[in-house]
Amino acid sequence: MPESPASSPATVPSPVYRIPGLVVTERTFSVPLDHAVPLGEQISVFAREVRAPGGERRPWLVFLQGGPGFGGPRPSGSAGSGAVGGWIGRAVRDFRVLLLDQRGTGRSTPVNRQTVPTRGDASQQADYLAHFRADSIVRDCELIRQELSGDEPWTVLGQSFGGFCAVTYLSLAPEGLRRVLICGGLPSLDAHADDVYRAAYPRMLRKNEGFYARYPEDVEQARQIVRHLSSHEVTLPNGMLLTAEAFQSLGLMLGMSDGFDRMHYLLEGALLSVGGRVELSDEFQEEAQNTLSFAGHPIYAILHEPCYAQGGKPTAWSAERVRAEFPEFSPARATSGDAPLLFTGETIHPWHFRTDLALRPLREAADLLAERTEWAPLYDAAVLASNQVPAAAIVYAEDLYVDAAHSSQTAERIKGLRRWITNEYEHDGLRTSGDAVFERLWRMADGEL
Repeated sequence: MPESPASSPATVPSPVYRIPGLVVTERTFSVPLDHAVPLGEQISVFAREVRAPGGERRPWLVFLQGGPGFGGPRPSGSAGSGAVGGWIGRAVRDFRVLLLDQRGTGRSTPVNRQTVPTRGDASQQADYLAHFRADSIVRDCELIRQELSGDEPWTVLGQSFGGFCAVTYLSLAPEGLRRVLICGGLPSLDAHADDVYRAAYPRMLRKNEGFYARYPEDVEQARQIVRHLSSHEVTLPNGMLLTAEAFQSLGLMLGMSDGFDRMHYLLEGALLSVGGRVELSDEFQEEAQNTLSFAGHPIYAILHEPCYAQGGKPTAWSAERVRAEFPEFSPARATSGDAPLLFTGETIHPWHFRTDLALRPLREAADLLAERTEWAPLYDAAVLASNQVPAAAIVYAEDLYVDAAHSSQTAERIKGLRRWITNEYEHDGLRTSGDAVFERLWRMADGEL
């Protein structure tokens, strides 16, 4: 008798290929849309297994990407040397690494403006989208783990939102875990989204201060751009409306290691004089639309606030409401006076679903999700307080995206979790540090450091 999807997801055979230094196996799994109904509708979850040649018997490490809404990394080898760098290159020396496209992302059953409207009306769409949070991702992982290794637990490496998922994993299924490594992704266990954003706006302010301290001439450049946007309706080549608020949201890049410099180079060529009038250059418009569009990752916009939702309270467009408590972020202060324009960071607003063509068809469903109160708990404080899984986390002291104070409070509530607090790296430290962050977290979790 075949096993039910609840105990073993059906695996679709996929190709195996080689790139320099790696053997890559593509895997597709069938899992329940709703894990409470294991024999109901099934969706697919895609993952790439990457290993070193000869490493087919090594233990598993599953990587949970940040987001929400981004697919797993796409590995590449270093042509010529045959070496694979970064944390993946280090990991495959001891693990088989599973790069997961979390449900709805990458090559997994897609969630976007093309697929979601086929689910029915806005209420049905919202019900469908509610199944794409961390709790469902963790239950997918458990089915996949059992398919790949039976009862053997595996190591989880969570980046940013992937770290949120890892804490949910520790809460819901610690028996599946050999160790947990978390990079810039320790969430508050019980903060409402309002608390998250009340902590976020001051961090955004500090990032702006750091950016303008490095590039003081950009104070006037940003002010001129926002004045232009406040008096002209600008439609980017992809159909996106570039409003003053949308321009401010380019500040999302300021939390990365190269963010200050990228922002400066974006702004420096933005304004163009054409026949005595000022226009935004094509170069600027192209880069702005590529940075701002959610076409490739709509889940990020749809579920960003719901990824904090639990406890029976709606998020109710938290970032938009809380922004009103920080009037210094109003673009009018820059257009009508000498105040610098303040860029925003990781915030999603109702107007995103008006300005971005990739989000417009999902606007009603997003509104319903913002008012939803029936959210399952994502974390179990009692289970975490008695945790037995070796775990380590890096907390970035100046992280734009995840509040360091909230992370430290959570670290104290997870028994045995070892915490590394540093300002040596920004939020992308796992990627930019080579293998240093991965190596140290692994050694910390195993008690070697």
